[in-house]
Amino acid sequence: MPDAQIFDVDSATDETEDVDRNVVESERAKLRDFIKGLSPDDIKSGGWFTKLAATSLNSYTTKVDWQYFQEKYAGVPADAIVDQRIKMASRYAALEGGLSASAYTATVVATLGSLGGASPATVPAAIATVMVDVAFITQLQLRLAYDVAVLYRVPLDLSDPDDMWKLIRVAFTIKSGEMVREGVNKAVPAMMRPLIKRFYSGGVISAAKSLPVVGKFLLQRNIIKIGIPLVGVPLAVGLNRYTTLVAGKHAQAVFRNEARVVEIAAGLSARSQHPQLMLWVAWWLITADRKITDDEALLMRHLVKIVRDEHEVVDERLAQVVDVDPEDLWRRLEAETGDLSDLVAAATRVATVDGPANALEKALISELTDRAAR
Repeated sequence: MPDAQIFDVDSATDETEDVDRNVVESERAKLRDFIKGLSPDDIKSGGWFTKLAATSLNSYTTKVDWQYFQEKYAGVPADAIVDQRIKMASRYAALEGGLSASAYTATVVATLGSLGGASPATVPAAIATVMVDVAFITQLQLRLAYDVAVLYRVPLDLSDPDDMWKLIRVAFTIKSGEMVREGVNKAVPAMMRPLIKRFYSGGVISAAKSLPVVGKFLLQRNIIKIGIPLVGVPLAVGLNRYTTLVAGKHAQAVFRNEARVVEIAAGLSARSQHPQLMLWVAWWLITADRKITDDEALLMRHLVKIVRDEHEVVDERLAQVVDVDPEDLWRRLEAETGDLSDLVAAATRVATVDGPANALEKALISELTDRAAR
């Protein structure tokens, strides 16, 4: 999907179905040219994904940013836009699935899996047709996940390998199989659930953050999809539609949650009268049970950054601490003057970032409240 207008909410009407189909066919033509430039080794090694990610994201991310969405959907809440773009992406995935279904044969699947030991420099035409489907869905889901992140104002620097890996992991539901399988029951019709579960089974990459590894993973996942016996147009349409829907809902869940955590961090920073000490209190509370949840780690990362930006506070000692010494914390507390209720309020909010406060967190907050009152 080369341009953001492909996901326009306005196009999601019966009158524009022909236009939608033309857009999908146009993109398929561009991807056919892309596939022609690949070698059998590019496909077999997963190198195709490295090349596709570069070409599909570079121009797209230059154009699509928060300002783009602000101008296009002024005043519309992010949740509403995200929901419509997920539905629109699913529509395009379904259209493309119908156009590619004729290529799904047992011979092609077998050849795609091994490339038949092919030595020619060009990819056989039948395999190229299937690869257009794989590349189309890959690009579609990658850009959809990026859109969702932008809409929820989750900062992503795709020149940063960590941020790039984060986007890939979210877009293709990597290392989150349980979440995907739980979401299937709500997002997918009952008759499609066994196939979707099969598609996502074993969908975990815990090895190095290597783009070719991801490419091999995605290709094998799609071989599962197109390798189902007697695959036809309805099945191809359904699998494309619902795998994209599940991926989009997963991206929404991940980035919306991060936006929630960022919002909490921003509120804590804005209300704090003791920003440096607040960081110590937050980290003390988070690490007290020796179990740091993903949401707690995310909160601390954003909280440190926001406090640095808004209060110009950088605490090198906190950055190096392994275990917070409660006595050291109490000494820091006693050195402060004035009302310390903001620290208690901050601790209470930190304790609930990943759900209701547990017994230990409640006990720590109670102790903090007593000491702050003195």
